[in-house]
Amino acid sequence: MKNKGLFYSISGLLIIGAGLSFLGEAIIKKYTNTSDWILWGTIALITTHSGLCLFGQAIVEKIKNQ
Repeated sequence: MKNKGLFYSISGLLIIGAGLSFLGEAIIKKYTNTSDWILWGTIALITTHSGLCLFGQAIVEKIKNQ
């Protein structure tokens, strides 16, 4: 069960980082007047929130195992 929480926490942190990278890309695209910045922003939002959910699940798993 310890491996499950570890998997969730590492995966969550990696996905949060990817989401923030997508956010940076969306910001760059917005300021260069590219029309697909909204798509990149939406992908960043979904990715970041997915990572937060996985990290939250890791906390739940840690509490359940105590």
